[in-house]
Amino acid sequence: MAKNPGLFANQAADLQRLSAEGRVRRLQERRGIDFSSNDYLGLAGSPRLSRAIGEAIARGVPVGSGGSRLLRGNHNEHEALESEAAAFFGTEAALYCSSGFTANSLLLSTLPQAGDLIVHDELIHASAHEGLRLARCEAIAVPHNDVNAFEAAITTWRRSGGTGRPWIAVESLYSMDGAKAPLSDLATIAERHEAILLIDEAHATGAFGPDGRGLAAALDGNHNVVTLKTCGKALGCEGALVCGPRIVRDFLVNRGRGFIFSTAPSPLMASAVREALRILVAEPERRTRLEMLVTEAERQLAPLGARRTASPILPLVIGDPAPTMAVAERLQSAGFDVRGIRPPTVPEGTSRLRISITLNIDAQDIAALAKALAEVVP
Repeated sequence: MAKNPGLFANQAADLQRLSAEGRVRRLQERRGIDFSSNDYLGLAGSPRLSRAIGEAIARGVPVGSGGSRLLRGNHNEHEALESEAAAFFGTEAALYCSSGFTANSLLLSTLPQAGDLIVHDELIHASAHEGLRLARCEAIAVPHNDVNAFEAAITTWRRSGGTGRPWIAVESLYSMDGAKAPLSDLATIAERHEAILLIDEAHATGAFGPDGRGLAAALDGNHNVVTLKTCGKALGCEGALVCGPRIVRDFLVNRGRGFIFSTAPSPLMASAVREALRILVAEPERRTRLEMLVTEAERQLAPLGARRTASPILPLVIGDPAPTMAVAERLQSAGFDVRGIRPPTVPEGTSRLRISITLNIDAQDIAALAKALAEVVP
């Protein structure tokens, strides 16, 4: 068959446009001091997790699942993790999914029904937007962390004849600006309007709350709350746990296409997540050390423009994509793994350095980054 150089002409043109706008993305190897990962507690390389994997292999746990959970892919390691996770987070049930992206899109594309309304924060993750794209009902975006806007959207919908179920979708800790959601106020609104509150705890699980149970720990177990506990960030593993009422688990197993038709996660990874939950309880000093590092980072980096968030995510907004990426590249050349974030990941005009604080660094690393930032930030 003859080659057709124009076969991907549209894709090539799109990449050229991205390049002209300073938005083209490229994969790069990890190098330099870690100021970009979500490995907040430094568990990804934990010897305890490695031993857990080794012990699981020794007792015959397979690497691959061999199929979807509804075929032969369901393993007792998945079941054990879900039982332990439900007990740990204080919910009726938990469901282990292959990734946070899969779980988030699964929730919003499956649970809300025709005639319902989804009211979501304008800054929710791309995975949630994927679920919204597939959702069966109307969805409304409201200004970031604006409690009154959530209530107004539901009230207006009811007055205009809405008779279904309202759903409120938020992140407990927003991944690009480090802001915490007003969960208590949102829970009050959900109760008042008989709404269901969906909380993405991706960046809070492990790093916040009693025993690392997240910022929504006080709400877990409520009849109208469903939380997503990502395992690939502070827990140092992979996958995600949907936690909530048992009917939510049962419905997703029966109606969630992203679950039904996906190969099950590795049983070995389920073993690792079980161990990660135990580490959260056994080693609370990890969260204490992280909090101290965040305080130190804010002390040294806030005078240089980084936003104080009281979280491991410190954004330093520069504005336009080109200078943002230039600063990031200079920091990377100086030995610091700091990544630039551009639209559409963040709103236009807010391109930024996303500085992440983890237990893979120490106070000396923060001081060195502050010195380098002072030399390169415009």
